[in-house]
Amino acid sequence: MTNFDQAKFKKNLKKSIKKSLGKKGKKGGNFNFSVNSNRGPLYFLGFIGAATYYISTASDFWVGVLGLLKAAVWPAFLVYAALTGLHA
Repeated sequence: MTNFDQAKFKKNLKKSIKKSLGKKGKKGGNFNFSVNSNRGPLYFLGFIGAATYYISTASDFWVGVLGLLKAAVWPAFLVYAALTGLHA
């Protein structure tokens, strides 16, 4: 069994946070918030597929418009269904 020193942990945590934030007055610190992702084309293909499905099953114009909106947010439906299936 190892002994956990809470005071030492807090001290090291504060030290690492200060280090990652950088010096006072320096904006941004060492954080990198840029996202380099190539998932845009994949999402676009999913949008085209979902839009094609929803529009082809639409019974009138406004249901088709609703289908385009659903096609834009289909990942949210997917995550909801997955979490519901997992009983989360």
